[in-house]
Amino acid sequence: MRIWVNGGLQDADTAVVSVFDHGLTVGDGVFETVKATDGRPFALTRHIDRLARSARGLGLPDPDHDEVRRACEAVLEANPMPLGRLRITYTGGPSPLGSDRGDKGPTLVVAAAEAGRRPDTTAVITVPWTRNERGALAGLKTTSYGENVVALARAHEQGASEALFANTVGQLCEGTGSNVFVVLDGQLYTPPLASGCLAGITRALTVDWTGALEADLPMDALDRAEEIFLTSTTRDVQAVHRVDGRELSRAPGPLTAKAMRIFEEHAAADPDPRSA
Repeated sequence: MRIWVNGGLQDADTAVVSVFDHGLTVGDGVFETVKATDGRPFALTRHIDRLARSARGLGLPDPDHDEVRRACEAVLEANPMPLGRLRITYTGGPSPLGSDRGDKGPTLVVAAAEAGRRPDTTAVITVPWTRNERGALAGLKTTSYGENVVALARAHEQGASEALFANTVGQLCEGTGSNVFVVLDGQLYTPPLASGCLAGITRALTVDWTGALEADLPMDALDRAEEIFLTSTTRDVQAVHRVDGRELSRAPGPLTAKAMRIFEEHAAADPDPRSA
């Protein structure tokens, strides 16, 4: 495995960053996960744009878009695989111990790993912890992922692949690494960005391509929904067949199946759909 670290490719067993890197010591960093099929990344422009937005939200300098693109291309060429996931990590770089940043500049790492096709349906749970829609990190894709690790472990303990959060006012927000859509009275909905959820790339494309509505949703929408599905880079559109103890009668349902088909067709036609 060859990994891009700060300007060039290195072997996996020699690729290192400083133990004082701010991404390691305090979680001061942002990242993107990009799906790649036969060496071709999907929606890379949107992912790089979001990486920059997240970096600005943390007060980090904008990453060099061309360098990030070159790094992704180099890693995919050096590690051929039929289906993979690129991980782009951009941190505050070597810094003093504590919350203050150093002056040595950011760290950029791009790595790849093989991936398998996700199942068409999955189970999810809800968790008692909340997303803070007014927090400093709301909507940013940062490396501060501790609460996601805890929630996902809870999901796995209960035979599920994802955990869903409410926000601080009790509205449906998002999963640990996914956005959520529900069908109510035959209409497709997803929580708005103001709920505190991540501005998912797959979420945005699904909204554009299916005409789903963005609306505040109470958590009990999961109890009433006729269909539920998740979206993310590694899931694309994935139907939910169980929420907590509730089994949905049909998964994927008709609107979910339609969304799955539409997403697959559009993604195949345009591997790098640009932001509007």
